Amino acid sequence: MNPTNTLRIEGELTIFRAMELKPAMLPTPALTDIDLSGVTDLDTAGLQLLMLAKKTAVAEGRELRLLGHSPAVLEVFELLNVAAYFGDHLVMDSRKSGNTSRN
Repeated sequence: MNPTNTLRIEGELTIFRAMELKPAMLPTPALTDIDLSGVTDLDTAGLQLLMLAKKTAVAEGRELRLLGHSPAVLEVFELLNVAAYFGDHLVMDSRKSGNTSRN
C-alpha cells in the first residue's frame, strides 16, 4: 500500500479476480482512493466489490473516491446507472459531455 492509501487496479475487475482483489480493496488502514484507470473489464462481481468498499467507507464515516475511470468502467456505470451510488460527479459529468456527440 502506498502512503496515500490509493489502490490502482490493473486488468480485469471481474469474478475471476474477486477473491484476489477483495482484501486489497478492504485493507487496514483503509483506502482513500481507488484508481480505476487500468481496469480493462468490469463485471457485476467487480461492481459488487466496489459497492462493498463504498458501503464500508460510509459505515466507517469516511470518504472513498473512485479515480481515473477507464472506458470499461464508464460503460458499466452508465449501463447499470450506478454512478450516483458512488456519488461520483466526475463520472456523471463526463458521460453527459460524452453524450453530446451521439445521435
